[in-house]
Amino acid sequence: MTTEAAREAVLAIIQDISGKESLPPVDGAVSLRDQLSLDSMDFLDIVMELRKRYKVEVPEADYRELATLDSAVAYLQPRLP
Repeated sequence: MTTEAAREAVLAIIQDISGKESLPPVDGAVSLRDQLSLDSMDFLDIVMELRKRYKVEVPEADYRELATLDSAVAYLQPRLP
């Protein structure tokens, strides 16, 4: 999966979890939780959707890798089909 496709995949999951029709612009270097007011349950929902949609297992020890959009894409790109 390309970097851009991985980015779009992450944003699509976040948008579905948030329930919003569209997301505001997301700064890739800023915490997703801070930018989008995600709580811990939202974050777990994102991890679960990654597993459900893409069969990607994210161990709890790696959750910090999903803190920003840029770090999430860097972590997930090589793992996404």
